[in-house]
Amino acid sequence: MRQLTLNLSTGDISTLEVPVPKIQKGCLLIRTRCSLISSGTERAIYNFSKSNIFNKAKSQPDRVKEVLDKIKSDGIISTYESVINKLDSSIPIGNSNVGEVIGIGSGVSGFKIGDRVVSNGPHSEIILVPHNLCSIIPDSVNDEEAAFTVLSSIALQGIRLSNPTFGETFLVSGLGLIGLLGVQILKANGCKVLGIDPDGKKCKLAEALGVKTFQLDENNDPLSWILDNTDGVGIDAAIITASTNSNEPVNFSARACRQRGRIILVGVTGLDLRRDLFYKKEITFQVSCSYGPGRYDKVYEKEGKDYPLGFVRWTEKRNFESVLKAIKNKSIKTENLISHKIDFLKSSEAFEILNSNKSVLGILLVFKKDQIKLSNSIFLSQNKSKKIKYKPQNAIVNFIGAGNYAKRVLIPSLNKLNVELRKLSSNNGLDAALIGRKYNFSEITTNSYELINDKDANIIFIASRHDSHADYVIESIKRNKNIFVEKPLCLNLNDLNKIKKSYSDNVKVNKGNSPILMIGFNRRFAPLAVKLKNIIDKFSSPKAFIYTINAGAIPPENWINNPAIGGGRLIGEACHFVDMLRFLAGSKIKTFNISKSKSNLDISDTFCINLEFESGDIGNINYFSNGSKSFPKERIEVFSNNSVIILDNFKKIKCWGISSRFNKRTFIQNKGNLDCVRSFLESVKKGKESPISIEEIFEVHELLLGIKKLKK
Repeated sequence: MRQLTLNLSTGDISTLEVPVPKIQKGCLLIRTRCSLISSGTERAIYNFSKSNIFNKAKSQPDRVKEVLDKIKSDGIISTYESVINKLDSSIPIGNSNVGEVIGIGSGVSGFKIGDRVVSNGPHSEIILVPHNLCSIIPDSVNDEEAAFTVLSSIALQGIRLSNPTFGETFLVSGLGLIGLLGVQILKANGCKVLGIDPDGKKCKLAEALGVKTFQLDENNDPLSWILDNTDGVGIDAAIITASTNSNEPVNFSARACRQRGRIILVGVTGLDLRRDLFYKKEITFQVSCSYGPGRYDKVYEKEGKDYPLGFVRWTEKRNFESVLKAIKNKSIKTENLISHKIDFLKSSEAFEILNSNKSVLGILLVFKKDQIKLSNSIFLSQNKSKKIKYKPQNAIVNFIGAGNYAKRVLIPSLNKLNVELRKLSSNNGLDAALIGRKYNFSEITTNSYELINDKDANIIFIASRHDSHADYVIESIKRNKNIFVEKPLCLNLNDLNKIKKSYSDNVKVNKGNSPILMIGFNRRFAPLAVKLKNIIDKFSSPKAFIYTINAGAIPPENWINNPAIGGGRLIGEACHFVDMLRFLAGSKIKTFNISKSKSNLDISDTFCINLEFESGDIGNINYFSNGSKSFPKERIEVFSNNSVIILDNFKKIKCWGISSRFNKRTFIQNKGNLDCVRSFLESVKKGKESPISIEEIFEVHELLLGIKKLKK
């Protein structure tokens, strides 16, 4: 199958061949029949991608502050690499899709194979969409009409927030696609509608729909025109669907409103509001969120849990359904809103038209069923797809997962270390396609078990979502693979016991010559961490460690905060830091206690871990999510032998009480990612033991999962 992508750095539009997405719980797999390019939203994204880095920064001042904070914390080189990686990526675009259901995930009801549905899916031949973002299209509504459902729902949600009543006068500011759909919905509500726009062609289209319009220019007076058309009263409410950096649409709407009028912002404008205009008239101002309640709520969209109708009458899905009924009843007409129909495979032409003609409205991409190839796997290199004779000492890698850490750290590390990158899998075929091509994998797929069953690869890298780690690890052990799994190993006691049993059984079968099971505890491989350990290993007295992690806040809805999926930051991230102190102490952990701050999350993300080692060393891990991002992220302080040594953010070591020759500063932050992967590969190739003993890996996870009852 093929999917449309936009490169954020260059603005290039590409139709990329990708594997068919894996069917997931709560989702529908849909073969696209047509999709609609939103002239406002997609033109804005396209223009952003075409702009230079300075204009990109200017348009996102909040992101600039984040970059400056990162420079203070991690240094300019690390920050530069991070920014370039983010910009040098391609994203799917599109949100108005019409297609036919070809697959149904578990937990979905109300749909059957062959149903025509509308969704917010991207421009792609095959899409996977949560069922709460899909609605069945009535038989009397054709595909082209249905393609306007999502944009109509955006207009509808803004109008619902304005609470229109029969006979009121509304101003629609901006007569693009959403504006022209909105005026029809308002008229269906029995409202008088006035429209303004600088484009005369759009004004004429609105007039054909029964709307009085006014073409804006520098020499006319729209306020007098509005007062003339409202008997001097002013408008009851304004719906702003314009897209501009100017503050004028909002401030003009305030001038045009009657006492206690309402203004709803659906589009994008400047928000430097004139208080006097709003104060004197007690005007209500509100910003509308997309298609309606449920948008951006992962519980609603991803997990498929609907809001009770009695409490939330109009969700985004129910807005879709309302629009489809309105199209069926001819309350919303779309035939004059299609400017062009273009074959999907010529999508680049569509964006050239979009960029060159500001008057263009709806561009419909048409998909031909006979051109669509359904495949979960794609060969990228015919030469590399040939059979390679299996040898235990080979480094032939299959890689599961194509998320941020995989594509920015692990896969680039493997690429530097001269290994055979064979197969790459991800649930999202686009991620696999982009990374697979960039790093010259031989094959990409959305079937991860195909990688584990591959007899020609001897190494499995696992960097998928945390809740999938245990199953992939167990299946890889059964097939005698060397395994590198990004932390954590698993999320619960039951899975840990299964992994331990599988590993133990493998050791017995192989008589002690089992493949390696390694976890990505990279910090112990950082050059400055190794130097620190070499220094403190010479100390004769017990050591006291203070490890401070200024982790920073992440949104509550982030998947890592879900105990069942990410395990929370205690399980998902703190294992790194427990392992680091375990490494520095070089001794088993004797006691382990956790203090957590009060939190609205299921698992607190601000906590302290107190450790006592059998060697007599002690340690405290302070994991804080409530600090400033401009403060360094990690600091290890070691107190021993009347000395103090600080490892500051893996960039410098400073000592007190011992020779200054041990002080060390590096220009580039190095957390040991490359050395961690290199050590693992060398152990595989040379038949050596794992760089991190399996006993230490199990020990850390046993402690964090709370399954050891340690005596104080």
